[in-house]
Amino acid sequence: TYFIVSRVFLLSSGIIFFKKQFENQINNSVFPGLQGGPHIHQMAGVATQLKEVCSPSFKEYSDQVCKNAAALADELTTKYGYKLATGGTENHLVLWDLKPQSLTGSKMQVICDAVSITLNKNSVLGDKSALTPGGVRIGSPALTTRGFKEEHFRKVGEFLHRAVTVACEIQKEKKLLKDFTAALNGHPDVIALKKDCQTFATQFPMPGVGFAD
Repeated sequence: TYFIVSRVFLLSSGIIFFKKQFENQINNSVFPGLQGGPHIHQMAGVATQLKEVCSPSFKEYSDQVCKNAAALADELTTKYGYKLATGGTENHLVLWDLKPQSLTGSKMQVICDAVSITLNKNSVLGDKSALTPGGVRIGSPALTTRGFKEEHFRKVGEFLHRAVTVACEIQKEKKLLKDFTAALNGHPDVIALKKDCQTFATQFPMPGVGFAD
């Protein structure tokens, strides 16, 4: 088996691995069938990334990404008793099932946005509709890039626990998502959590961004 990089597809910042006997068919189907023209800036991005992943520092970074996700998963399950879709994680993602808390992923995403935490609502096993997902997914690469280690991700777990606690209290009175979202504005617990999150996060540099005093 041969693994060949399709040169024409690389022009649009993608890479196809295929057996040698399919080279002509794939190249011809990509251009002119799918591709309109070269995107040099995307080619440069792919080339830069390929060079980076060959470096020892990227291996160290990747290892830390997985360690950080595992630390967060352990904090949520062991300390706070939350349920993860797979019981833990062995990669860069944590898929958190919030159905035991009767909280939707949509509400969790909204309250996290309000306190300066970015995560995404996500369907989990047992959901009836992707429009009202029962969980959220959390990735560790972005904060790892900023220098977070395992102990810092455990602090993130604490912030997430506080967000769930506040969300559950608010939704006792505000069931609908639009009412729940409106209730976050000016809520003292939301304001306090946002301040704590921002104070903690600004200890760590963000590439290309300077924090004002």
